[in-house]
Order: sequence, then structure tokens, then C-alpha cells
Amino acid sequence: MAAGAPAAPEWLIAGTNWQLTGSVDLYSQARGEGLASQAWTGRHLQILTSPAATGPGMRLRVRLLDDGYPGFLEPDSLLGRAVACSPPQPQLLQRCSIVQRMEQVLSFAQAAQRVANTYLWGGSLGPNYDCSGLMQRAYASAGIWIPRDAYLQERFCQPVAVQPGQVQLLEPGDLIFFGTPQRCSHVGLHLGGGRYLHSSGVAHGRNGIGIDDLAPQNPDPVARHYRLELRGAGRVMHSHNGSPLPT
Repeated sequence: MAAGAPAAPEWLIAGTNWQLTGSVDLYSQARGEGLASQAWTGRHLQILTSPAATGPGMRLRVRLLDDGYPGFLEPDSLLGRAVACSPPQPQLLQRCSIVQRMEQVLSFAQAAQRVANTYLWGGSLGPNYDCSGLMQRAYASAGIWIPRDAYLQERFCQPVAVQPGQVQLLEPGDLIFFGTPQRCSHVGLHLGGGRYLHSSGVAHGRNGIGIDDLAPQNPDPVARHYRLELRGAGRVMHSHNGSPLPT
């Protein structure tokens, strides 16, 4: 057990805050399968429900304090992986500071591509990522927090006009969003000139991290699939303040 943490299960008290000393998995529901995200060493979380309130075999409901993301956690996954802490103070970065850190964001994402990987729904630890998990982790590597999921990232960003073959307004580090007219379901990181890096699955992607572009003449089936699902692009103007996220 981590130094300073009382014995389980008494220390798993609703309302308490913890900093991770090891990585943990977050699930989308109290029981069963369904990885929602992963949290790495140094992240902060708050317990929302105690074991006494959940019942035997039920996961704890928690919220990650760095980005406001909710999920469910196996109670014993915090043993030896968390220390009690105060809530973290939000780092209120503005666009000028983000621009200065963009090289680190891009470098992290490109380094992740060079490591053998496959697509993992909910993956944000590496080497296996989902699309939005890779975006969040790349930005977090530079101390910039953005929301966890692609549709939340789209809402968080300042919109930037983009169409296939018309990418002049995009800057390196902008996020490019894909999906249906009703909902964003995929995101990539703009590298420059309409080229973007993203982690895509088996059905329409490469089962891992690759680079595509928005050029209309690109016949590659992966590039074509996402080009036809282009929704728009966005620019990260500030860092997330850790407040709870809308559903």
C-alpha cells in the first residue's frame, strides 16, 4: 500500500482525493466489461462513492480531477497506487503558452507512432491508444489538459474552418474531427499541410497509429474514409480547469 494511506477498505471514502503513484483502468460501468479510459502516474482523482454504498463486487464511482472525467474503478486497484492529496490547482494556460509547448505535443504523438502499437478502445497509457486518448496524452505531456473524448474535445476547441484540400487555416497541433453530422466520433492531430496523425481501429483504419492527409486526390482507403467523414477542426486555446464534464 502507498505510504500514508490507511488500510483498505476504510480509506476508500467518498469525497476524498488521491494522487496516483501507478496507472489504473477506468470503466464505463459499475460491473462488466467496457474500458472507458486509463489514468497514469501523477494524475488526481476523487472518490464519489464508497464501498459501503456500492455493494459487493461493484466498482467505485470516481472523477479524474485533472480533466473532470468520470468513471468506475476496481476498489483494490488503488492499493499501493495512490496517496492522499489536496485537489490540484488548475493551471490556467492561455493560447500564447500553449503555442510555446506545441513542439512537445507533436513530438510525443510522433514518438508514440514509432513504437509498436494497436488500437485500444479506452487506451490512453500507451503503447496502445484510442484516437482521443492519444490526443489527450500528447497534450498532457506538455502540461496542457484537454477533455478525454473526441466529442468533448470538439466542444472544447475554438472552431477552425477546414475542407478537403483547403487546409490553409490549420496550424500544427490543431485537432481534426470526424464522424456523422450528428456526432463527432474520431479525432486526429494536425501535423501541417493537411497531414494528421491518429489512432484508428480495424474497421476503417490501420489498427494503430498512422498518418493520413485531407488531400482530395489521396486514394488510400483509410484517408478516403475519414475524408468523407470530416466534420471540422479546432484549436486548443486554453487548458481544462478540471471541472466536471457534461455528458
